[in-house]
Amino acid sequence: MEDALAVRRVDRLGVVLVAGGALAMAWMPFIIVKANRIAAGKPQLLTQLLAQPSALCLLVLLAAAALAALFLHNQVIRLGIATLSIALLIVTLGLVSTAATPTGSTVARITPGGCFWVLLAVVGLMISDALVKLRLTPWLRVAALAIYAALLAVVLRSGLLDNLSIMKEYANNADKFWHEALNHVFLSLGSVAIAIVLALPLGIFCYWQPRIRAVVLRALSLVQTIPSLALFGILMLPLGYIAANVPFAAAIGIKGIGVAPALVALVIYSLLPIVANTVVGLAGVDPSVRDSAAGMGLTRRQILTGIDMPLAFPVILTGIRIVLVQAIGLVTVAALIGGGGFGLFIFQGIGQTANDLVLLGAVPTVFLAFSSAVILDAVIDSIRGQRA
Repeated sequence: MEDALAVRRVDRLGVVLVAGGALAMAWMPFIIVKANRIAAGKPQLLTQLLAQPSALCLLVLLAAAALAALFLHNQVIRLGIATLSIALLIVTLGLVSTAATPTGSTVARITPGGCFWVLLAVVGLMISDALVKLRLTPWLRVAALAIYAALLAVVLRSGLLDNLSIMKEYANNADKFWHEALNHVFLSLGSVAIAIVLALPLGIFCYWQPRIRAVVLRALSLVQTIPSLALFGILMLPLGYIAANVPFAAAIGIKGIGVAPALVALVIYSLLPIVANTVVGLAGVDPSVRDSAAGMGLTRRQILTGIDMPLAFPVILTGIRIVLVQAIGLVTVAALIGGGGFGLFIFQGIGQTANDLVLLGAVPTVFLAFSSAVILDAVIDSIRGQRA
């Protein structure tokens, strides 16, 4: 009986995280030392770097984090240990990359290995699990995200990670990076904004007209089955024709390649979740509330704007959250047709066999999508909490 109770006390997620981290440290390199950006690298395990004090301290702290993940049920302490672990993990990466860089070399590249990324994911999941179990208020979750982002910004600005290959790629592409970052944000937010303007009235109309609803939703679902790159290619033909035959369209930037087909495709992909959630949200409003409002003399428009839409708003906002995260990911593909964004670095890196250039595009894309999801989740939970 005592043995069974002891097993139950072990955190199941902790078992998975510890096993994953242990396997990564045993079999995956912590860093990969390359003579240049495309040369085959020399992998180094974390256990091979223990001569450096930071690596030894990291190993000790990871052991403490493993014990906390398995047996500790105080979420505040778990959060503190995990935060220290992820901070020391990044600091250790910077220190060992500096030590591994040959003196005076400008072409050598130090790349984070699989062990680093697995440990980063493991400790990150430990932090997320602790934050969820602490049941923070919505805006405290956003504050936590802001604090971790600020700490990362401090580390980046300190120069500690400058010897990493991804930072060298950033230094070589700094101006282009921020230009493409603005393009990525513009395409993501712009497409979602246009989709909201189009999808909300369409969703309301579909709710009022059940016969048309099925046709519209099936048509939008069919569009979702078209691969993004294929849809970009399909749109190049009509937009190219319009640009060639309508001078005004060409003057405002409509072309067969570039931002125009990317924006149109993203808007089309964004319609279904917003339309569907608008219909679901309106259908979820208690009919007795509408009947009471109609009995008080409110018109159909007044009921819609004063009762239906406010009550359905959390569900609609959930659809907008899905669309925004989806759009941030799809914008990367738009780089193939000249749409810009972080995908430009991803595909350039693939073409040049430069994995660190790929990371320069992939890492900020993931961070942008994750941050957007956390912020919109907080808004949704805050609205629902006010209604409860």
